[in-house]
Amino acid sequence: MSNALGFERDDLRQLAGSRSFERGLGYLSRVSALEIGERTITATVDGTDVYEVELTEDEDGLTGWCDCPYGQEGNFCKHCVAVGLTVLQQSESLPKHRAAAASRGRPLSTWLETLSRDELLALVNEHIAADRDLRRRLELRASTAGDDPVAVREHILALLDTRPFARYGYVEYADARAYGLQATEAVSSLRTLTETGRATEAVGLARSAIEALARTYGEIDDSDGVIGDVANGLAAAHLEACLVAHPDPAQTADWLVDHLLSDLSHTTDFSLSDYTDVLKETGLARAHERAAAALCENPKDWAAKDLMDQLLRMEGSVDALIALHATDLAPSGATHLLIAQELERAARPAEALDWAERGLREAEPDHGPDPRLVDFACERYIRAGRPSDVMRIRREVLLRHRSLTAYQHLRTAARAADCWGEAERAWALDALRAEARPRKSLGSPGSALVEALLDDGDLDAAWDAATKGYADGNQWLTVADHSREHRPADALTVYLRLIGPLLTRTGDATYEHLTELLLSARSCHRVLGTEDAFTTYMTTLRGDQKRKRKLMAMLDQHGL
Repeated sequence: MSNALGFERDDLRQLAGSRSFERGLGYLSRVSALEIGERTITATVDGTDVYEVELTEDEDGLTGWCDCPYGQEGNFCKHCVAVGLTVLQQSESLPKHRAAAASRGRPLSTWLETLSRDELLALVNEHIAADRDLRRRLELRASTAGDDPVAVREHILALLDTRPFARYGYVEYADARAYGLQATEAVSSLRTLTETGRATEAVGLARSAIEALARTYGEIDDSDGVIGDVANGLAAAHLEACLVAHPDPAQTADWLVDHLLSDLSHTTDFSLSDYTDVLKETGLARAHERAAAALCENPKDWAAKDLMDQLLRMEGSVDALIALHATDLAPSGATHLLIAQELERAARPAEALDWAERGLREAEPDHGPDPRLVDFACERYIRAGRPSDVMRIRREVLLRHRSLTAYQHLRTAARAADCWGEAERAWALDALRAEARPRKSLGSPGSALVEALLDDGDLDAAWDAATKGYADGNQWLTVADHSREHRPADALTVYLRLIGPLLTRTGDATYEHLTELLLSARSCHRVLGTEDAFTTYMTTLRGDQKRKRKLMAMLDQHGL
């Protein structure tokens, strides 16, 4: 990174998407109460309401949280973008901000160190009396320090009880974070038991905790993945306890298999390979026996198949693994790809390519071929110096799936083979044109033909295809955006046509889109030298729309 932060402008665009990123640019002046810590950035943003924003940097990258409606659905919203961009603008003063954050916390630490035991107890009691959630977490943590196994079990399971957080039987997104904070205490408690010589007890409690959370997981809005992290924390605590306690291998295998084959297995990320030292030969044999029996009973059982897949990989049985998957080949060719990849890892490249080619032949048109399978085969042909086979496959894929992606892949392959001339390009465009049908309205689906022409930078041909009815509303907008400098009058006609239907609608998203279109229309008038006409148009529009106060505010903000 070029700055002292763990993210850059492009990271914000990727997290938010182009539209939210562009909207975030309009909120830079509305960011206030900015605090930049070592890992966390907080601020408020004045939008439709005043929203609280928190950005967090960790080893996995940047995450954002905002209490706006869109942010509460788990999205990296425009308010998060505005805060991120504001911080990037102040990157030079970042050390100063972080030093200030550290200095704000230093007096508190110094003051706490001066307090006596009785004073600290009084302070804690004062706060737990005022904060019910804090009191509950401390009570539950204290209970796990006791010697009564029944009480410890009750309290750990109470930490995972969703009822205090549920509304009408469901934990909403806004409450999931608080529930996750409490549930995390269960993970800490289990690890404390293991660390204090009670690993055997921790094994049983971890299993009960995992089962309890799995039963209620479907009743929680875990858009941020907070509860998923708790589930994986419980699984890690179980493994840690097993590695210390060395429970019976066969019984452990039975519990793991029961869990992995149940409907509750989706909550945790168990890998049998992590349990090699716990299961030993006896447990692994027991797991293999159980998996084989489950597959015999139901060969289509995906959970049993996944379990057997894990075991065969641990055993290094490549041929048995291939036989397992060859019994149920996906119509997309995805299973053929899996087998080809396993054969290549086993240093059997000829067999790997045979399976890839078989997958290309057998993939059903409505389902495949899987793009990854196509890429796998083409990469092997390239290594073998077989460009004609790459071209053959890319042409076949384009005829099956007439999309921009298929066109791009063919173009890349043809350029590599030095045969991307007018004839090859014309053939590819004709293939897209043959699939497309002229659109009767802006609401009709667009075509890959227009997308391909735009991707080639052939704006005149893209405009021609659009005027013949091959473009939808979004494609018309893209064509106009790319063409307004040299075809301003034509682009203006498009913008005005797209503006019309929006004038009868309401809502923030509509107003933002309308504002963007008006800004584009103004650009066209400036190129044409007809700014007076635009001023007249806006006067009329504002008069007609004056009751829409939010729209008027957006227009004022952009000088429209």
